[in-house]
Amino acid sequence: MVDEQDRALPIANVGRIMKQILPPSAKISKEGKQLMQECVTEFISFVTGEASDKCHKENRKTVNGDDICWALSSLGFDNYAEAIGRYLHKYRQLEREKMTKNRLDSTKENHEGLPTKTTTQLEQQTQIDL
Repeated sequence: MVDEQDRALPIANVGRIMKQILPPSAKISKEGKQLMQECVTEFISFVTGEASDKCHKENRKTVNGDDICWALSSLGFDNYAEAIGRYLHKYRQLEREKMTKNRLDSTKENHEGLPTKTTTQLEQQTQIDL
């Protein structure tokens, strides 16, 4: 069985995120951080479980970003689904641009006699599983 602390976000990260929204003079108790850590972990498990169920029904083994967006929406978190959908779109767009730049750099290196990466190697570098 997985230790509960192993599946939770690190408490230092939770505290850092909490501090970003609070005034600089605000203090957060250890218990407050722990409670937020438990809530966030439960929320992530809830959404991921819903996405995983969808993938299981579709005979897929990998949960992707679109599945997470779908799960958020189906659970009534439409605002989160929309925001994460926009982020995912931008992220994928940047990854495509990086891959294009890498291909151009690779082609340039090839003409200069330097080693190049194959298309398969570049695609493996940009493969995204969320």
